[in-house]
Amino acid sequence: MVKIILPQLSEGIQKATVSYWYFKAGDKVNEKDDLVELTTDKATFNLPSPCPGILTEISALEGSTVNVGDSLGLIQES
Repeated sequence: MVKIILPQLSEGIQKATVSYWYFKAGDKVNEKDDLVELTTDKATFNLPSPCPGILTEISALEGSTVNVGDSLGLIQES
């Protein structure tokens, strides 16, 4: 399993809000597919898939706030 992790953001930004998931648990994803839209105080951005596989778990639901380094979900690599 590969964790989808919120990476280090701009200087001084330590958290983001999950705006929208482009896939649901059980969906097949390709490497670099946009998985989730995140919003900070300064920007909105998409987080790409780190690998191809099946999105098996979404642990950060839409509307939730996550910190840098937190897991957003899991992908079973294919």
